[in-house]
Amino acid sequence: MRTTSAFSQVAGAPRSDDLSAIRAFREVLESADFTADGVRRHLGDSAVEALSRDQAAPALLALDRHRSTGTWDGACALIELFILARPVSVQEVKRVLPQIELDQWMDLGLVEAALGLSSPGEDSVQDGGLTQNVSQGWVRSVVDLDLHAADSGLELWVAADLTAFQRPGAALRHDYVLGIGGASLTLAQITERPQVQRALDIGTGCGVQLFHLLQHCRHVVATDLSERALAFTRFNLVLNAPALGLDPEHLEDRVALRQGSLLEPVAGDQFNLVVTNPPFVITPRSPGETEAERYTYRDGGRPGDRLVADLVGQLDTVMTTGAVAHLLANWEVPATRQEFDGTGSQNGASFQNGAGGQDGQGWQDRVAAWIPEALDAWVIQRETQSPESYAETWLRDASEHLDRDSYESAYRAYLEDFAARNVAAVGFGYVRLQKPGRSRQRRRRFEELTHPFQQPIAPVTAEAVQRQDVLDVLGQRWTDLHLVVPEHVTEERHLRPGAADPSVILLRQGAGLQRTNVLTSNTAGLVGACDGELSVHQIVTALGALLGWEQPAEESVEGKAALEEARHLLTDGFLAPDD
Repeated sequence: MRTTSAFSQVAGAPRSDDLSAIRAFREVLESADFTADGVRRHLGDSAVEALSRDQAAPALLALDRHRSTGTWDGACALIELFILARPVSVQEVKRVLPQIELDQWMDLGLVEAALGLSSPGEDSVQDGGLTQNVSQGWVRSVVDLDLHAADSGLELWVAADLTAFQRPGAALRHDYVLGIGGASLTLAQITERPQVQRALDIGTGCGVQLFHLLQHCRHVVATDLSERALAFTRFNLVLNAPALGLDPEHLEDRVALRQGSLLEPVAGDQFNLVVTNPPFVITPRSPGETEAERYTYRDGGRPGDRLVADLVGQLDTVMTTGAVAHLLANWEVPATRQEFDGTGSQNGASFQNGAGGQDGQGWQDRVAAWIPEALDAWVIQRETQSPESYAETWLRDASEHLDRDSYESAYRAYLEDFAARNVAAVGFGYVRLQKPGRSRQRRRRFEELTHPFQQPIAPVTAEAVQRQDVLDVLGQRWTDLHLVVPEHVTEERHLRPGAADPSVILLRQGAGLQRTNVLTSNTAGLVGACDGELSVHQIVTALGALLGWEQPAEESVEGKAALEEARHLLTDGFLAPDD
C-alpha cells in the first residue's frame, strides 16, 4: 500500500514535497490577512454573498474602488488571483507583496504565466515566462484557494481545482477535484464529533471532512479513487499543518491517505466513526464507457443508485461496536410509491423495528432494504427532484450545457435511463447509521423534512439517540421522569370563528430540526402540565381522572396514546428532563 508521502508529487496537482516553500506561501497568506474575515472586510458582505452565487461583478467593483482610492494591498491581489481567478500583473503583485517568490509558486503548481497580456504601460509579454522576465509578466492561478471558516472556529485555506465560474467556457476535466461546496459543508454539519481513536473519510476529495475529523480523532484514514484528489488533500494538510495540529514532516502519525474505491483500501480495518460524501450522482451508463470518461468526484460508475446501496450494505464491516457513520446520498423514488407527507412533522415519520422495510412506503422501503441487519438507521429525505430537473442540475454542474448537441444527447440519456427503471423522482438526504453496543431490536427511522432548519444538526441527532437509549434502559419506569418544555418550543392553536375548542393544535420547535407536531387535545394537556413539578405518571393519572378515562389511566386507550406521543416528543426534543 502506498504511503501518504507518495501523493506529494502527482501530475496536475499541487506539490507538497517542498515544505519550506509551502511554509513561505502560508506566511504570505497570513501576512496579507487572506482570511474569511479579511476577504469580507475588503469586499463587503454583499459582494461576498454574490460570490457564493458565482457572481463576480460586485467583488470586481470593490477591488476597483481599492485601486482608485490607493487602498489596493496584498489581500486584494490574492483575492483577484485565487478567488476570482483573474490574471494579475506581476508588477502589481510584487508591489504589494514584495516578499513573494512567484517562481516558487509556479514550482508548487499554484500559478502559471498568463500569455499574451502586458502590464500597464508595457509591451505584451512574448515569452510568457516568469523566470525570464519576472517584472513584465502576468500570472494567473491554476487552483482555487478557498477560505473555510468552520462552526468550531477552525479556519483553513483549501486548494482544489478551479470551478466553471473561475474558468468559464470549458467543461470540467473528468478527474476534477471538487472544492468546498454545499454538500461538503452539510456533511460536516450533520457529523457528530465524539473524541475517538480512529476515523474513516471515504472519498475525501480535497480533504474537507478529514480536516474536521482531525479536531477530535486521534488518527484518520482518508481514501479516494483519484490520485489527484489525494495529492490536493496532502497539499492542504501541509499548508494548514499548524491549524490542524500536524507535524508536516510526520503526517503519518495522524493521517493515512489511501487510494482505491470505496471500502477496498480499508478492508479488514475497523473504525469508531465513518463519514462519506460518496460519488452518489445517478448517471446513465453507456456501452464500452471507461473510467476516464466519468467525473470521478460524483460518478461511481454503477447503474442507478447502486453505488450508495452497495456502500450502505457494507459499512458495518468497517464499524466497531458503538461506531457511527454519516453520509449524504441520492436514491431513486419508484413511480408507483410516491406518497410523501411533506409536512415535516412527526406524523410524517416512519419508525420500524428489525432490518427490513414495510410494504407501500416508497423510498423508505427502498432505502431500508440496503441497511445491514447489524445497524440502526435514521434517514432524512431533504428534497426530491424530477428526472428532468436532476438531469439539468448535473449536466450544468460539469458545464456540459456549453455544447448544445452533446447536452441534448446526454439529457435524453438521463431520461431514458430513469424511464427504464420506472423512476418518478430522485431523493436526496442524510443517512445516520450506528452499530449498537448491546443486544436489542434495531431502530429504523425514515422521515421527510423539507423545511429549513438550524445547522449544525449533529448535536440534535446525537441527543435524540441518547434520549432513546435512556428511555430503552428505563423501560416502563420512564413515566417517573419530570419533564419541562424547552424555551424554544411554542404552541399554536387554530379555531374556527365562534368555536369553543381548537380544531388543530401545533407544537413548534424554534431550534434544531425545527419540527412541527400536530397534537391531540389529550397530549396537549399532558405537555401543558410539564413544568417539572409532576412526573409523567402523575400528569396522566390526573388527566385520566379529569377526563373520565378508564383507570388506571396509563392503561386506558387514551392514556396509552398520550404516553406514546409524549415519548416521541421527548425523543425529538419537544420535551426535556427537568435537570
